[in-house]
Amino acid sequence: MSLSGWICVVTGASRGIGKGIALQLCEAGATVYITGRKEVALNETAAQVNQRGGKCVPVICDSTNDSDIEKLFERVKLEQSGRLDLLVNNAYAGVQTIFENQGKKFWETEPSMWDTINNTGLRSHYICSVYAARMMVAQGQGLIVTISSMGGVRYLFNVPYGVGKAACDRMAADMAVELRKSGVASISLWPGPVKTELVEEMVLSDDAQQKVKDVFVNGETTEFSGLCIVNLAQDKNLISLSGKILMTCELARRYGLRDFNGRSVEDFTSIKFLLTQVPHLSWLSYVVPSFIRIPRSMLSMGSNNV
Repeated sequence: MSLSGWICVVTGASRGIGKGIALQLCEAGATVYITGRKEVALNETAAQVNQRGGKCVPVICDSTNDSDIEKLFERVKLEQSGRLDLLVNNAYAGVQTIFENQGKKFWETEPSMWDTINNTGLRSHYICSVYAARMMVAQGQGLIVTISSMGGVRYLFNVPYGVGKAACDRMAADMAVELRKSGVASISLWPGPVKTELVEEMVLSDDAQQKVKDVFVNGETTEFSGLCIVNLAQDKNLISLSGKILMTCELARRYGLRDFNGRSVEDFTSIKFLLTQVPHLSWLSYVVPSFIRIPRSMLSMGSNNV
């Protein structure tokens, strides 16, 4: 198995993208510590993940509690003789709040919206990265992946969400600068729209707005990000990618990947795909080659219309 012997930590892995990542890492042979707040859900996930191979270790951890985070990494250090190969910063608590407040402006919500979205998220990602980096730098190798999104460069959902994702991208890039000579890589990963359990329940339900449904109906599976990370971790040129924002669709091209369910992955930088999103121009998508793409910097254009 490709990651046999690897020691990994995936935060917020009792469901959603985190669970999908843990599944793929264990299938590749890694030992994966997964975190979450609810013991029953975490143990159920660990049981499912263990069936894929590797070893899954559930750890109850509140990502808003600094002491819990510190104890998590102390445990990994003790049990694995100081070894840690991969950290995936994924824990996030804002999804339900975001969808419950769709359409509201920042002044129409409570200021606590900021903490709901960015404490279990940006802040906890930084703290986890500190403890992980101490172990990785000491051993001279490792990979820190921070799950972010296109919301870092264009308006998406609300103000706290966009600021938090932009900060995650910058954090990953700046950590890479300080890690440059250590052998440790830091990247920010942008999945496309993902059909998580909450998305299935709150977005693809009959009551959701059709515009929002259309974004997620052909979304990636929760395991595709994990498949991308498994391949990224084995990339011989990994250090050259440190500090970059990597999209799952880009990694699909780089490694020749299809989604876990066998479907091809939408390339959101492809002009062909973008044309399909414009009703009066969609016919052009049939004649435009799929390899013609726009620079990522142009993804922020027209953000006021989202």
